[in-house]
Amino acid sequence: MTEALRVVSIGGGNGLSALLTGLKRYAHPTDETDVWLDITAIVTVTDDGGSSGRLRREFDVLPPGDIRNCMVALAEDGAFLSRLFQYRFASGRGLKGHSFGNLFLTALTNITGDFPDAVRQSAEVLKIAGRIFPSTAANVTLAAVLDDGKVVRGETRIGRSKQRIQTLRLEPAGAKPLPETLEAIASADLITIGPGSLFTSLIPNLLVGGIPKAIRESKALKACFVNLMSQPGETTDFSAEDHLAALLRHGGAGLIDCAVVNTSNVSPTLRRRYAAEAAAPVEYDGDAIRGMGIEVVEAGLLGKEWKGAEKRSKARHDAGAIAAVALALAKRGRAQRAGVPAPKRTARPKAGMRQTGK
Repeated sequence: MTEALRVVSIGGGNGLSALLTGLKRYAHPTDETDVWLDITAIVTVTDDGGSSGRLRREFDVLPPGDIRNCMVALAEDGAFLSRLFQYRFASGRGLKGHSFGNLFLTALTNITGDFPDAVRQSAEVLKIAGRIFPSTAANVTLAAVLDDGKVVRGETRIGRSKQRIQTLRLEPAGAKPLPETLEAIASADLITIGPGSLFTSLIPNLLVGGIPKAIRESKALKACFVNLMSQPGETTDFSAEDHLAALLRHGGAGLIDCAVVNTSNVSPTLRRRYAAEAAAPVEYDGDAIRGMGIEVVEAGLLGKEWKGAEKRSKARHDAGAIAAVALALAKRGRAQRAGVPAPKRTARPKAGMRQTGK
């Protein structure tokens, strides 16, 4: 391999961070692998809660939280930068609740006068193993139309909705992507969507004018990494097929070539913990997905049970496992771009994957 495989990952939140953390291992050539990756992250900018929401309202900047998490995930010295950028002030008038990374990006935005430029300069200073682009430089608000016809505005309120979400839009309309974003999508070998919150981390990126069209027209292999668990309110009772249908409804046919689904068992303890919050493992019907014209890629993706700040166990993707699947798909994407016929799927694929047709 004489040229890096180009991977474009679209999303936000913890899911995108997990994928980027794993992909970072392949960002440079090593003796352990014959390939390496050129990584681009395209990140949603509709967050309006917590520290990001406060900074957005007070300084009229794009929300820095998801961008911050991606920087930590791709940082060469991830352990140190994680401690620094994720440090959250526990006290202090005006500081309490803010993370250092959010303040850093806000300060640099005020210095440069441009949020995307602040992100670029931060990436250079922090030696990020890849590139990070906000999905748009426009200061937009997310709006959702619910089952009952009611319109809810703001990512935080949408995430808490008890009604099923039908469609999303950005306000004001007409948000455009950065030119670099479209260039990265056009030249990618693999485009990943997810994992992440369906309506508040993934679909908002598809509402930016030009991005869905660029994805559909790209010669890259397009893979959706389906969430491990449903989310209370936002995706209660959603199957993998429901996730995919919502993405296609907002991004159009041809947006997804394959769906990567988890085959690892969720422990009874973790199931009960999620059931208490009206959430459950995301189930899938392979035949139904193939009926949508989408290939099914099965893999064990569940990491060790993770405890958050509230000390409750949570299901999280294993960064190494999810990146191994992405690497194998990127190789297929490169061959696809080069016009090499795909191998017959009779043998068990590498990287722990099991493909079940298209």
